[in-house]
Amino acid sequence: MAARAKTTKDRPSYRCTECGWQTAKWLGRCPECQAWGTVEEYGAPAVRTTTPGRVTTSALPIGQVDGRQATARSTGVPELDRVLGGGLVPGAVVLVAGEPGVGKSTLLLDVAAKSASEEHKTLYVTGEESASQVRLRADRIKAIDDHLYLAAETDLSAVLGHLDAVKPSLLILDSVQTVASPEIDGAPGGMAQVREVAGALIRASKDRGMSTLLVGHVTKDGAIAGPRLLEHLVDVVLHFEGDRHARLRLVRGVKNRYGTTDEVGCFELHDEGITGLTDPSGLFLTRRAEPVPGTCLTVTLEGRRPLVAEVQALTVDSQIPSPRRTTSGLETSRVSMMLAVLEQRGRISALGKRDIYSATVGGVKLSEPAADLAVALALASAASDTPLPKNLVAIGEVGLAGEVRRVTGVQRRLSEAHRLGFTHALVPTDPGRVPDGMKVLEVADIGDALRVLPRSRRREAPREDEDRR
Repeated sequence: MAARAKTTKDRPSYRCTECGWQTAKWLGRCPECQAWGTVEEYGAPAVRTTTPGRVTTSALPIGQVDGRQATARSTGVPELDRVLGGGLVPGAVVLVAGEPGVGKSTLLLDVAAKSASEEHKTLYVTGEESASQVRLRADRIKAIDDHLYLAAETDLSAVLGHLDAVKPSLLILDSVQTVASPEIDGAPGGMAQVREVAGALIRASKDRGMSTLLVGHVTKDGAIAGPRLLEHLVDVVLHFEGDRHARLRLVRGVKNRYGTTDEVGCFELHDEGITGLTDPSGLFLTRRAEPVPGTCLTVTLEGRRPLVAEVQALTVDSQIPSPRRTTSGLETSRVSMMLAVLEQRGRISALGKRDIYSATVGGVKLSEPAADLAVALALASAASDTPLPKNLVAIGEVGLAGEVRRVTGVQRRLSEAHRLGFTHALVPTDPGRVPDGMKVLEVADIGDALRVLPRSRRREAPREDEDRR
């Protein structure tokens, strides 16, 4: 007798623990979120009918809802308040992610001390360090306050017990990957543990009206470690960025239910701690008495904040068959595009046979197309060994046909450059209102832009016959 065929109810089902995608068979990689090893078997869901239950609060017309409960309270750090949209909202849960050593713990310890008061206690829970280690850092950055409470815990139930004892207005957990729940199988940092710990703290924050800052680890690709569901559950997601060899640190909002995500906070990390920078443009400039070949200034927008940055380029004779192309703070692909445009549209020869180095000053990263014109002019200046005019900034996107395209925020960029004392600017056509006292040259293509170089040496890039000589 043939075996009875399995019904749909008896068949096993598989679900991705990262994004929740379901399938009837096991796969090594989830087609939805592209994560490896996250598809696990689970029982076929039984069909259930949910009956209407008791409501906790009655529905009200939206005009009668009290919005004062969502009023933000300042963290004591203006640059962080800028990114958060004014401060921390009671009951809000903020996830702060960044690479190791970038300064997350230093910044949050400073926030914990500055936001603590008699009416608003702060609880700092560390799972990665001992309490004495955190105390040493607090002494170094002067983050000592009588209303700041410190605990070293890795057990979720103990953390919830501290909340009952202290009753804080602000909880800082460093980090969510180090805390585990005894009711969930798996090591700390696993997907199930992170999901359970985050869920329990989010529920506690909403019930108590307590603001919560969670520190999150990142993977080698720079993404936040753990299930993607974590980013959906929290109210705000902040990325802490910065080169560990530079002083500049940027806090960028990726998700914000209480404000915009186009604001960036600038900080300077030093031996005494971390401080906000209301005017960080000075970190990205090198003031010189006379201009130097291979340098050009531009104005980039970090969120809605204009920053004047310097692009540097250097070309030397190559000693190997394949010339080097080295970049720092710039996208290699865009630098390669500018080299091709200069050689083909700008008629600057022999660039392909020279070692070319390009970088930014101060650790800033320029990824927006508005820096294309400055990169191209810096490369052309280095190739011809001719400096650009003093107090000149270049703004514009360069296309493969050599045209200079318009970019957003030209007026804000020009106003920032004028405020810092720059008197000349190269911009695309139709820039709008220009600051008084600033001379603006509109350029339509890369050929027009290259005319700012002295005519006698503009195209004297080394040629192949001169290299043999």
